[in-house]
Amino acid sequence: MGTVIQLKNQINNSYFQLKESVEDKLLLVDDKIKSKLVSKVDLVQKMTDYHLDTGGKKLRALLTLGSAKMCGYSKGTRDINLAACVELIHAATLMHDDVIDNGTLRRGKKTLNKVWDNHSSVLVGDYLLSRCFEMMVEDGNIEVLKLLSSTSSKIAQGEILQLQHQGEVDMLEETYLKIISAKTAELFAAATKVGAILSDMQTKEKEALEFYGRNLGLTFQIADDTLDYNSEIKLFGKKNGQDFYEGKITLPIILLFQKADNQEREKLKDIFSKSLRNENDLDYTLSLIKKYDIIKACYQKAQHYINLASNSLSVFKDSIEKNILENLTSFSLSRNF
Repeated sequence: MGTVIQLKNQINNSYFQLKESVEDKLLLVDDKIKSKLVSKVDLVQKMTDYHLDTGGKKLRALLTLGSAKMCGYSKGTRDINLAACVELIHAATLMHDDVIDNGTLRRGKKTLNKVWDNHSSVLVGDYLLSRCFEMMVEDGNIEVLKLLSSTSSKIAQGEILQLQHQGEVDMLEETYLKIISAKTAELFAAATKVGAILSDMQTKEKEALEFYGRNLGLTFQIADDTLDYNSEIKLFGKKNGQDFYEGKITLPIILLFQKADNQEREKLKDIFSKSLRNENDLDYTLSLIKKYDIIKACYQKAQHYINLASNSLSVFKDSIEKNILENLTSFSLSRNF
């Protein structure tokens, strides 16, 4: 377990290595997205400009570019176009997420729904998805079209599944994994598999990259959910306890409920059944998380998916890109942004 703690406390530079390795193409992805989001409707333009100004890690676009490069794709711009597609799907889901969760802050700035309103945010999210589907059709590859359209459907189903279990402090761990697999891991899996499809890889390589992306996505989401309760780490663009105040049931709460005694469980049920939670509620929950060493337990769970992701790349020959993608599994756990 010491390895996990070391990873958590290290600055892992694999993200920056990946970004540097495809930097020229990433700039073209940004240009592509900007050009696709141009609108004659003033409000649409203002909202998409605001969204683009918030930046973001663009990790999913980087995964498409990095996977394509590892698989030998070098000629053409399909990787740029499809990396832009993946990023637009992600952006659209964030806009819809913020409406559902009544989110107020993302990447250190006010969310679109707070600057404007829920109705506009939903519709602009839909606009992004429609632009994305135009680009997928332009690409012309039926396998890519099927993959990304199916992924969009699974993300929506994941959102609905989360709503269905909202406030269930006794949620099964299996249900939580189904939710984050659909909401987060599916798009990671699609982003990496697209790189293999573009490069005309065999089924084995496509499946390996899809498996890598899915397990990387699970690690990433578990780490994100754990960061919310890790008061030792200062987050950028997200305050500690944000998920808690929104009433989201995530892995730290699920594991805590499993370990808590009957009295503590009843108190947790009361806290999460309320429409609003306060600072005292958070302090109580954090004290239990510390008591039962829940942060460590969450990182142990994430380590399992790190190992799966890392090992899945063994089918590829050694390269700088392969090494970066392998190390990226550690970044997903150790990051603080």
